[in-house]
Amino acid sequence: MIGDAVGSRYGLNHSHSFSGSPTAMSIDKLFPALLECFGIILCGYVAGRANIITSTQAKGLGNFVSKFALPALLFKNMVLLDFGNVVWSFLWSILIAKVSVFIIVCVLTLVVAGPESRFSKAGLYSIFATQSNDFALGYPIVEALYKNTYPEYLQYIYLVAPVSLMILNPIGFAFCEIQKWRNSQDQQHNKLRIVGVVILQVLKNPIVFMVVVGLVSHFLLGHKIPVVMQEFVDGLANSFGGAALFYLGLSMVGQLRKFTKSTVVALILLITAKLLVMPLICRDMVELLDSNSSSPQNHTSLSNYAFLYGVFPTAPSVAIYASQYNMELEVITSGMVISTFLSAPIMYVSAWLLTIPWMDPKPLVTALQNVSFNISIVSLVALVWTIAVMLLSKKFKRLPHMFAMNLFLAQFLVCIGMILWNFIVKQDNFIGQVLTFTLLYGSLYSTYVWTGLISLSLVLMKKNNEMTVPPGIFPILGWGVPALTMGILLIVAESVPGTIDSAFFYGRTQIISTAVVQSCSILLGGCSLMGLSRGTQDLSYQVLERGSTSGTTEDLQPENNLEDQTVLQSGTRGGCINGECQMCECAQPQPMPDMIVSTHVNDTSCLQPGECTAPCESPHCLLVQEEERLQQAADRQVARHTLLCLLLTVSLLAGFISFGIFGLDKHLIIIPFKKRLASLWQGRERVEEPQAALPEEIRLTCTQFIRYHKDQCVQDIVQKRRCGERTVVGTFLGSELVEWLLRAGVARDRGEGLLYGTQLEQGGVLQHVAREVGFQDDSLHYRFTEGGRLAR
Repeated sequence: MIGDAVGSRYGLNHSHSFSGSPTAMSIDKLFPALLECFGIILCGYVAGRANIITSTQAKGLGNFVSKFALPALLFKNMVLLDFGNVVWSFLWSILIAKVSVFIIVCVLTLVVAGPESRFSKAGLYSIFATQSNDFALGYPIVEALYKNTYPEYLQYIYLVAPVSLMILNPIGFAFCEIQKWRNSQDQQHNKLRIVGVVILQVLKNPIVFMVVVGLVSHFLLGHKIPVVMQEFVDGLANSFGGAALFYLGLSMVGQLRKFTKSTVVALILLITAKLLVMPLICRDMVELLDSNSSSPQNHTSLSNYAFLYGVFPTAPSVAIYASQYNMELEVITSGMVISTFLSAPIMYVSAWLLTIPWMDPKPLVTALQNVSFNISIVSLVALVWTIAVMLLSKKFKRLPHMFAMNLFLAQFLVCIGMILWNFIVKQDNFIGQVLTFTLLYGSLYSTYVWTGLISLSLVLMKKNNEMTVPPGIFPILGWGVPALTMGILLIVAESVPGTIDSAFFYGRTQIISTAVVQSCSILLGGCSLMGLSRGTQDLSYQVLERGSTSGTTEDLQPENNLEDQTVLQSGTRGGCINGECQMCECAQPQPMPDMIVSTHVNDTSCLQPGECTAPCESPHCLLVQEEERLQQAADRQVARHTLLCLLLTVSLLAGFISFGIFGLDKHLIIIPFKKRLASLWQGRERVEEPQAALPEEIRLTCTQFIRYHKDQCVQDIVQKRRCGERTVVGTFLGSELVEWLLRAGVARDRGEGLLYGTQLEQGGVLQHVAREVGFQDDSLHYRFTEGGRLAR
């Protein structure tokens, strides 16, 4: 048998019975492997998010990873591949599973999608559901789980990956080419051209090319890499792991900006197909096709491996395909990010569940109780923080935050109930166990119900934040339905004596009631999200993250048309408004360094009467009030609530999700923290270097801008806005300056534009109207300075 041969070769003992054999996976090494992979991904994301590495600079790292490191890794492993240990039925199973999922997604998309984008969606969605991130993320996970037990499983990664790239992806590319041909004005292209383009796309892929070269070299070189090449190939191949994960994090920055209402349903279905349907079909295919080809133990291990392989998230290259065709970017890019982070808990939980047959039931239940207790403590801390943020920001008074607050309270009570259960279950106190169980599962059912109710509320809410039904009905349903369910359960069911697991305290009746409540919540939430995506409201979401302020585009419209109030008519640019700067507590602004001022001494611009020249420190300044109203207007945060409902529908890690989405409030937590940190750092710099000169890079940037760009920039984006009853000031938005820098070719992307604007702010060329924040690519008001006074 193949399994026996493998066992003797690697010194493994497979003589045990199935029930008593050790686990085939090194489960204790899974968490460190996940921490390593997602830690590096997080580092890459932070580097991109903090603009340490811009998107343009990240392309260089991406080119190195895809065109040098990955081809070297593939070449090395294809040359050294040992075909004698390959279970071919496993490869056939994965192939059939991928083809099945590809066909299912493709056919359903062709049937449901509209004719204007039917073929592009069918092609890209099918690729999304079948192409996994095998090398950057999959290989480290497989190595951690199977290196000590089934090391030959590592080589399957290199054999399975070409299945998508050489067989399925060309079909998807063909659909995209058909859509491109249908959308083009010139429809003279023939089928031969489409076939040629598809073949060229496949051959240009470095993975396909190096797999072919590696296979040829495998036989020509006799399964060995020549000594003269070995160190060179090893050096490139070994650089792939960390660089690929870091680049994956970089590529995720800004992708959720494309998250829109119209993508919600497609995202739910695609993520379900990739992370749930794919692993199940992979496992079933191995169970079916490998049943007579190996020992029972090796067969079970292969089926478990197939399931874990199916959970690997979508590869970032799918987003590159969507970008090349300029089709379905919103769904593909957002789905790539969400599936990557959802795959981590799914892989971890799946690996634990797959090892249950080898575990003793009693220690297993105890271990699960301890895990639940530990997670409850951590979640409790996160929820206390999140609830405090909601209270301090006073968002709980608004809709739909009022409903989200009820969800957080239910989650809080679940954590309290789980902590109490861990102690009360060890005591012989039946009354206490029943009361604790009622608190725990009543709150748990409430979290299920509130997930569906929040989704429903988003559909029912109008643009003016009102609802078509009385909001008081929702708390009645959110707490009443769980209370009614618990009452029926306590009356009808009988407790199971001796159980310490709260999930089976009332046996089968409890399982049925939990399944019913969950199913109803998933049905309500899913239908509501579908209605939200197909509703009559404005289909363009405000980006989920541009500086972390979220909401819909209609949310950002200031009340009473502030643009008309604060921006003067174009004719006033040449005129003036008489009056004093009454609404600003005037103070002398910091002058620009002499070395910069001297480059623009010939500027003949002058201040007009009534123009405010001092920083707006008064709370009555209209521009500061406008910024505050914009921030308050964005507090509906429909995008965040929709994403919360989407993630809660897929995952039960509600405490962490709530903390991540709402606990880090921008205006209450992030900005004050950044301001405090910046003030401390600047104070330290002033103490250490009181006479420090302006850095050369900043000086050159400011000099270049003043000499060659400032006049045109002022003319294009600076507008007269009222900052008091009779005072005006020439200002512009931070986002407007970034867009101007892009149009003028000064910056290549928004990241570089943000860095450029930050240098101008540090050099004293521009400043915030109230000097409260540094330069940001956001809807904040800035003005140019000139010497000791403000520019036009």
